[in-house]
Amino acid sequence: MMLDYEWLYGTVRQRFDSDEAMEAFLPRALAPEELKQKGDDRYLSAMSQRVFQAGMQHSVVDAKWPEFEKAFWGFVPEKMVLLGPEQIDGYMKNERIIRDRTKLQTIPRNAQFILDVRQERGSSFGEFIASWPSADIIGLWRLLAKRGARLGGRSAAGFLRLVGKDTFLLTSDVVARLRAAGIIEHEPTSQRDMQAVQDAFNELQQGSGRLLCQLSAMMSLSINPRF
Repeated sequence: MMLDYEWLYGTVRQRFDSDEAMEAFLPRALAPEELKQKGDDRYLSAMSQRVFQAGMQHSVVDAKWPEFEKAFWGFVPEKMVLLGPEQIDGYMKNERIIRDRTKLQTIPRNAQFILDVRQERGSSFGEFIASWPSADIIGLWRLLAKRGARLGGRSAAGFLRLVGKDTFLLTSDVVARLRAAGIIEHEPTSQRDMQAVQDAFNELQQGSGRLLCQLSAMMSLSINPRF
């Protein structure tokens, strides 16, 4: 069974007073050219922010992020890759940031990941992200989980959402809608289930022309009107 877009749209539209209110609520993604124009320091910053958000209130991390930007010199990968144990020890004494050694250690590792991708592809990390097809966004999730530090689980999609790359999110409400539609039977963890989810989103996107991020928001709203 596949989700019917007309039903999904009609269900969600009832939550709003007007078409304009609904469209204003739905998330947006950046165009490929905008993603390419972002500096690789912005991608490392977003990776790091997402790593620190995991298991914490996002608002707490977000409020402290300006201090992280100052402490880590704007997250320039060429500088961050040089961070060693002594530098991490120093950051553990900085009361203005969140002092989590395990998460701090991901910064040089993810800086190396970005530099490796740049060397392999001969282009910026932003161009790499921008060129990845939305029809295989789960493939990008897998790559980030495999080669990045602490970017598995929901963190890959969370990072992409932070930088503006179009992606769906597998929140509990989205999973509930996918289960109700018979697309999956439980939380998707296997490659087979993840491909079934991707196929469902691809079909909805082809039929509606909407962004993946909007479709996942609509799925959430179809389950939880207080999304």
